Amino acid sequence: MSTETNLNTVDPVDPVDPVDITELTDEIKAMAARHRIAIVAIAGPPGSGKSTFAAALAKRIGPSCCTIPMDGFHLDNTTLIARGLLSVKGAPETFDREGFDQLIDGLKDGSAQHFPTFDRDLDSVLQDGGSVPAGVSLLLFEGNYLLFDEPGWADIAQKWDASIWLEVPEDVLTQRLVRRWLDQGMSEADATERAQMNDLANARRVKKKALPATWVKNN
Repeated sequence: MSTETNLNTVDPVDPVDPVDITELTDEIKAMAARHRIAIVAIAGPPGSGKSTFAAALAKRIGPSCCTIPMDGFHLDNTTLIARGLLSVKGAPETFDREGFDQLIDGLKDGSAQHFPTFDRDLDSVLQDGGSVPAGVSLLLFEGNYLLFDEPGWADIAQKWDASIWLEVPEDVLTQRLVRRWLDQGMSEADATERAQMNDLANARRVKKKALPATWVKNN
């Protein structure tokens, strides 16, 4: 690889600005009060800090909120191998979009209570890995392609009552993504190649096709 990443400059995911998230929390609560079940999307490229931000926001909102990660809809590796897609795992084509679409509807109308999650260490989906507690009135969905203007995904984007886009410079994304793979036990060379050849390609694609969001946060 010709591109090198200086791992000494790798920063952790930026902590959420307390003032920023307080204001956002108030606006989301006001929006959610107009719905029986409100659904909000948190979208951004790989490495933008979606999971961290969603957890911080959910903590602020309290027990009326539940977070649902899109990563639970990764297609299994056997399917990806059969389709020749394992090397681009994480791209839009490697997710069960239809299953995710159905889950959104099911959680909103109450016909579904459980949702799959993804174990990064096992590189595997855990079916029924999460559940929506009783009394929840706000669902926070988080994932790369929740505001993605490509066929099928754009239809999903129309389901959100509101949305948040996390904006992160590419050099910061690169550092975070390399660190992610290093933490999974890869060598520095392999981690850098994985980030450059797959993750950043997905990041550029999702940023290029990003639909407008209700709120944008620099993260």
